[in-house]
Amino acid sequence: MNSPNIAFVPIARTTFDIEFAHQKTQAALATLEKGPFHIVGSDELVTDPDGMDMVLSTLADQPIDALLIFQATFADSSMVMKLAQAVDAPLFMWAVPEDHTGGRLRLNSLCGINLAGHALTRAGISYRHLFTAPEDSRALNEVIVLSRAGYARRILKGARLGRVGENPEGFETCLVDPAKLTQRFGLEIVQLDLQVDIFDKVRKLETPATQPILDQLSQQVEGLDEMETGPVHGTLGTYKTLRDTASHAKLQGYAVRCWPEFFTELGCAACGAMSMLSNEMIPCSCEADVNGTITQLMLQSISGSQAFGTDMVSIDEERDAMVLWHCGLAPLSMADPEAEKRVTLHSNRKLPLLMDFPLKPGTVTIARLSEARGDYVLAVGEGEIIRAPKSFSGTSGLIRFAKPAHDFLDTLIRSGLEHHISLTYGSYTKELIALANLLELPIIELT
Repeated sequence: MNSPNIAFVPIARTTFDIEFAHQKTQAALATLEKGPFHIVGSDELVTDPDGMDMVLSTLADQPIDALLIFQATFADSSMVMKLAQAVDAPLFMWAVPEDHTGGRLRLNSLCGINLAGHALTRAGISYRHLFTAPEDSRALNEVIVLSRAGYARRILKGARLGRVGENPEGFETCLVDPAKLTQRFGLEIVQLDLQVDIFDKVRKLETPATQPILDQLSQQVEGLDEMETGPVHGTLGTYKTLRDTASHAKLQGYAVRCWPEFFTELGCAACGAMSMLSNEMIPCSCEADVNGTITQLMLQSISGSQAFGTDMVSIDEERDAMVLWHCGLAPLSMADPEAEKRVTLHSNRKLPLLMDFPLKPGTVTIARLSEARGDYVLAVGEGEIIRAPKSFSGTSGLIRFAKPAHDFLDTLIRSGLEHHISLTYGSYTKELIALANLLELPIIELT
């Protein structure tokens, strides 16, 4: 994953204490340099229109995920407005306090963001702000959250997702409106034909084409030698075809109609192929669930690690936890290191190739881009995967929330959410809420 790009622009007015303002700017920049992002900018104070034009010229050549205006001293709103109107990125204004000496007001930084905030509000431009010392870690944490949300927003805006086939009949949870998605988020849905674009290409692959993939997978999982060769070749051929198509068509993820045709016509399962692709940060959802893949793309863009789309299938009453399960498409990176990673047959269709392991313990963030209420909303929550044996064959895990499992289930069902929930490891609820605000999405709090 690439790091987010932060535009750092310190502004000032020369009638205030410029030397003191420069010291504050250097301290703020030193704090920001501890963050997991790339900083575009310097400690050079921008004090006039010519200087601002130079800054805008520099920023025009780079993708920007968050615009941080450091109010080194008071300045009128004109420079802030010029930046906000020229740079398509979420805006953060940072003002700094100064000692109450009874003497000169050396910076008057707070009044600067007050003035700018009014102008931005009149113009309908949203922003976040903070009034704290340059060394305060709160500023760094706020910028990290906003930069990750801004990065995810930019990734969505330029994304191309492959929809392989159609959603199964009766799965309204996987319905999609490509034009509406483009209008709301800027991403593009590329429709692929299951037969022509996937099956025909897989059938043309000779066994040597998938042998290196098989050899590599054999080093990661057990049980491949127990599987029937033909269907395994079909799953690995599907992985290769989808991976090659993603490269050629510049696709960032897939929503795949995984049944019944994969079983009835190609004679294999798509699950293993989707697991391998998701592990390589090409997120995949089964049952042609485009909104599920978009949710996974959001999560992995924010977390920098893999995401997984799953069902909530039961409650473990003894552990007060929900049971997560999907046939066998969780990425290998999510496997419990203390458990054996294996491959298996599909539990209903009795064909390979699926992954077979319990999920590793750890904090996870869950989400769902939902269209159940007519327009898009983002459901968000957080839980803890606890170590336990597999509840069912394939890839499964137990997730415990701060609230009782039955209360979570009641929220899930009463909200009318789709049956696929996505997760990534780590705590990123703040980032998801920030992203929802940037995308003007209402939020459903799941936990």
